[in-house]
Amino acid sequence: MEYPVSGWSQWPAPAKLNLFLRITGRRADGYHELQTVFRLLDWGDSVRLRVRGDGRIVRHGDSVPGVAEVDDLMVRAAKLLQSHANCALGADIAVEKRIPAGGGFGGGSSDAATVLCALDRLWGLDLGEDALAGLGLRLGADVPVFVRGRSAWAEGVGERLRPLQLPPAWYVLADPGVQVPTAALFAAPDLTRNSPPATIADFAAGTVLDNAFEPVLRRREPAVQAAFDALARIGRPRLTGTGSGCFVEFPDRGSAEAALARLPRGLRAWLAAGVDQSPLGAALARPAAVEP
Repeated sequence: MEYPVSGWSQWPAPAKLNLFLRITGRRADGYHELQTVFRLLDWGDSVRLRVRGDGRIVRHGDSVPGVAEVDDLMVRAAKLLQSHANCALGADIAVEKRIPAGGGFGGGSSDAATVLCALDRLWGLDLGEDALAGLGLRLGADVPVFVRGRSAWAEGVGERLRPLQLPPAWYVLADPGVQVPTAALFAAPDLTRNSPPATIADFAAGTVLDNAFEPVLRRREPAVQAAFDALARIGRPRLTGTGSGCFVEFPDRGSAEAALARLPRGLRAWLAAGVDQSPLGAALARPAAVEP
């Protein structure tokens, strides 16, 4: 018996940058209070989905090496949505990975958000952005910004979002290839946890560019320090999120391309443009292109 009831459709899962990241305190529940600006990018993963009639959620391929299917955020997102909506349909899920794991570019969170939003559409649920963002928060603090699909000022654990329109920018991104568990970084004794709160005006003036995890990772991981040393030749390098990924911002593509060409060949680096609106939103607004 053939269970799939539609062909495959493809959906973007954009990466993000944290243009700064501060820890301003610790909550009674043990979570840290954060401030950051999420900048969405025009580059990322591609998630492929196919509706099933038997209710099963099936992952195809090894999307993240070493991550079991039951632990995959995409699978968890689909099952959470299915349970929340009491939906009898299922889905086949596959992903074309471009975003490196552990880089702080938001790959797993973005993939999960894309599954939530696209299956909401394909299953005909129409739950709405607020409900989907609430489900996303249950999967991870970075998921809601991808569900809402707008670059944003964020506070709390990252879930309190205020959309921002940011100046056009291009970025040279670099991946040192280091993965450090987020929990270990939050537990680091040399992590600054009590920075003074910043304001959007501070950020707009360019006086807030720090990332609390940058000095910790640079001291502990030689590959991260080497990436910063290389990127310092072309501009001011910054860390994104709690990963090892680094970036330098440029006002236009030409200057970013020229800078990229000056980096050593041994460093994995590439270009991406910043966007204020997620490419996922544009894809959801169009008729789904279904493959046989």
